[in-house]
Amino acid sequence: MAEIIPLPTKARPSREPEPLWRDALGERLRRLRNERGERLADTADRAGVSPQYLSEIERGLKEPSSEMIAAVAGALEVTLIELTAGVVDDLRSRAAERAVVGCRATYALAA
Repeated sequence: MAEIIPLPTKARPSREPEPLWRDALGERLRRLRNERGERLADTADRAGVSPQYLSEIERGLKEPSSEMIAAVAGALEVTLIELTAGVVDDLRSRAAERAVVGCRATYALAA
């Protein structure tokens, strides 16, 4: 009887999952707030949300409505377009970093 020989499989480098929009948005909002030197409570007060809710948005735990995003953006004196463009830029730079790391891992496997 013939012996079954398994085919070799290619080892694929493990990739980090793509960040969620809410995570990237929260990081961008926190960065903008910190650049202004503001406390969470100050920004939350101007936006009309609780400090706890703003903290959850910044940590990516909440998926805020478009109205909430607009309120927080207004409190930070940025437009929705500026905020969205910044989040997109952050996501693109992360994707580029992951691509570079993926190429390095592929070259390491080939060597």
